[in-house]
Amino acid sequence: MFSDPEKVISEMFVAEGMTVADFGSGAGFYTLALAKKVGPYGRVFAIDSHPDFLRRIKNEATRKGLQNVEVIQGNLELKKGSGLVSASVDRIVIANTLFSLENLDEIVLEAKRVIKHDGKVVVIDWNESYGQIGPHPDHVVTKDEAREIFEKEGFHLESFVDAGSHHYGMLYVLTHTPTPGELKNVGYNIEEEQIKHIKSHPDRLE
Repeated sequence: MFSDPEKVISEMFVAEGMTVADFGSGAGFYTLALAKKVGPYGRVFAIDSHPDFLRRIKNEATRKGLQNVEVIQGNLELKKGSGLVSASVDRIVIANTLFSLENLDEIVLEAKRVIKHDGKVVVIDWNESYGQIGPHPDHVVTKDEAREIFEKEGFHLESFVDAGSHHYGMLYVLTHTPTPGELKNVGYNIEEEQIKHIKSHPDRLE
């Protein structure tokens, strides 16, 4: 019925040593599962506006011997509200968070700011209101609404994620678009360039 953090993480291609951010970490189900996955050389940032949640996450991480968890009290609806350095994380989880926000654009912009080149963002939220277990009907952010916001900011839908029967899940990638003349991060191949040069100047062949 509900999303399984470990199953979702397996679909995010999280590897040991990665740096991951849990946007709107809540009770920390994803934070703790991610901490196990990235291992002692990785880092997980749990970011939430509620200090009580963050204290529980830190205490639980300590109890389980997970020393790679850092908690940040932040407001993801503000510019640079995560407190993270730009282009510093490999993966971002935004789970059961969109419905609780008033300014959705800011969390998407913040994800765009802190994700690395070709980093991935998984978005999970409620399909609809389910009475006592789901958000108020007025607060539901539909899958189409979420797609519009993320894709407007340059995120590309890589795949859908199995998030249980009550939630939708989407995996987005942010691919850097180089400026003219920029070769960094675009797979520049010197041999291909030499071949192009020879084809455009056949008179220079020996």
